[in-house]
Amino acid sequence: MTLSRIQRLEQLASQNNLHAIAIVPGANMMYFSGLSFHLSERPTIAIFAKGQTPSIILPALEAAKPDKAPFKMQKFVYTDEKGPAQAFAEACAALKLNKATLGVEGRRMRVLETQWFEKFAPEIKFSMAESIIAQLRMKKDADEIKMMKQAIDIAQKALTATLPMIRVGVSERDIAAELMVQSLKHGSGELPFQPIIASGENGSLPHAGVTDRKVKNGDLITIDWGASVNGYFSDLTRTFALGEVDSELRKIYELVKEANAKGREAARPNGTGQEVDRAARKVITDGGYGQYFMHRTGHGLGLDVHEEPDMKETETMPLEPGMTFTVEPGIYLPNKGGARIEDNLVITEDGAETMTSLSREFRQL
Repeated sequence: MTLSRIQRLEQLASQNNLHAIAIVPGANMMYFSGLSFHLSERPTIAIFAKGQTPSIILPALEAAKPDKAPFKMQKFVYTDEKGPAQAFAEACAALKLNKATLGVEGRRMRVLETQWFEKFAPEIKFSMAESIIAQLRMKKDADEIKMMKQAIDIAQKALTATLPMIRVGVSERDIAAELMVQSLKHGSGELPFQPIIASGENGSLPHAGVTDRKVKNGDLITIDWGASVNGYFSDLTRTFALGEVDSELRKIYELVKEANAKGREAARPNGTGQEVDRAARKVITDGGYGQYFMHRTGHGLGLDVHEEPDMKETETMPLEPGMTFTVEPGIYLPNKGGARIEDNLVITEDGAETMTSLSREFRQL
């Protein structure tokens, strides 16, 4: 599978007048090579050029890893003592990178790597390759979707196991800790992010951090969490009430629930992220809370928690079967609280499947 991905990557690179594409450690490295490295002070870069053996510059302590790739890789290895200069010099010469245009991950490639290329290929040019890579990664195959569904199942079971400990006087931090433990116990790999536990007034912040605030009666509690299987992520959000909440908090919850449903209903092949966003946003705007929904309706999901395609006003690219993303409208009232409901979807041949199954009905803990 990874070899066919590389062949398609090299074909797209050639069509876009790129001599090669360089990939640093992270999701793209895993996607195209099946290899996992940490982005560190020791540069590691895979380079894919049409007609060339896939190549990798890497430190000696990692030199055995490429042997596990499902295809042969040309290695340019360096030691801590000598540093990466010679490896970059040899790679630039072997791959004829001087005067070439090299596609790079603009969001992840660092000055550290680009300066080494410029030192040994002084007339090299760099071009953002995110759009090319996204063309390949957006559409998931059956195995990828299966792993995402497994990650969703783990996350849902972890939350279900955590909910009984949420009661008056328990801190956000304690809830987050229990949810993380339960996620690992239920089979998650590396967590995609630290869970968000946003209670009471903290719920007015879409990306609230975990604090020592103790939950109390009358709070809405927003829980945003996920799990992973073989690097593929789930990303869910549910909001709960602790005891009785006031009428406005109940109102915004119901609006968010309806917005979530309308957004999911709008997802379809040949539809757009814009249509999904508009469908969800209309409910909240018509309900009088449009100014308190200040983020996109959703984002792509897979080997990254945030990837293409987005569910937002400017996203007019047609949705295609295999594309996976979130639908997560929210309302955030300053100094009072907020609500968000997030589901994970996949576009099918005739519609969209909501892969998450946890109830969205208003629930008091």
